[in-house]
Amino acid sequence: MSDTRANPLDTSRCPLCGGENGCAIARKQATGQAQPPCWCVSASFSADLLARLPADMLNAACICARCVADDAAAHSRDASGA
Repeated sequence: MSDTRANPLDTSRCPLCGGENGCAIARKQATGQAQPPCWCVSASFSADLLARLPADMLNAACICARCVADDAAAHSRDASGA
């Protein structure tokens, strides 16, 4: 029989791809050390990208820079008709 309990949330991981998200806020919480501002404060997150998040993950863990960049590139290709 499989264990159906939810895994504890790892705020250092991207909720979309599972990769490291580089979140300065999560690093500060984990280490207690002051961090520079997180990269995400100057990033743009499309509505399409945010819609891919499970509802329970919204505002729970940062999307990684790679997923943000991949989404931006896809939107750029769509806009250019490529």
